[in-house]
Amino acid sequence: MALILNIETATTNCSVALSRDGETIFLKEDNSKNYSHAESLHVFIDSVLKEANVDAKDLDAIAISKGPGSYTGLRIGVSAAKGLCFALDKPLVSVPTLQALARQVKITDGVIVSMLDARRMEVYSAIYDFNYAEVRATEAQILDENAFAEYLNQGKVYFIGNGVEKTKTLIQHPNAVFIDEKLPSANEMGAISDAKYKKSDTEDVAYFEPYYLKDFVVTKPKPKS
Repeated sequence: MALILNIETATTNCSVALSRDGETIFLKEDNSKNYSHAESLHVFIDSVLKEANVDAKDLDAIAISKGPGSYTGLRIGVSAAKGLCFALDKPLVSVPTLQALARQVKITDGVIVSMLDARRMEVYSAIYDFNYAEVRATEAQILDENAFAEYLNQGKVYFIGNGVEKTKTLIQHPNAVFIDEKLPSANEMGAISDAKYKKSDTEDVAYFEPYYLKDFVVTKPKPKS
């Protein structure tokens, strides 16, 4: 029975879960709208392990939500996960952020559009079926009233994530179901990380990088007039 520490920092939700055999046994998170990862992540990790009465050396693996998402949030999470892997000599498992987010939706038909807000009218999205198998890979896309029409015309489409707010201002299709104010959580990572760990689907700790989807661009501030 694999014991895995799962870390999610791709959005404002700073989330840590301990899972055993794919089931969450302890969860600590702050899903407020403010980024608290730098201050809270290591505190949450310590808290979860203490509450579970688990010594870090007894973990089987460390799992990290790999993105897409916030550049800074992902960097903080990945750095913490790598540090633990090096210190404890444990394998690193990466979990697609949008796949874990989709697992918050329980359906028997239709598809799930898991989406995170990007710039302006853009989102990062991926599509999954009711068994959470990937129907369409992760993309950065610009929203308009015809977005996801192919799937909406076939049946129910469940939209989840912080990209929902601007999506529902554009899409008026009767098959669209919007699930508001949901962020990725470590709570849903355990089933994915456990399956990957058992298949030895792990990352090279030294070279692993988050999945940013788009290159991070540093822009210079405009001069004050």
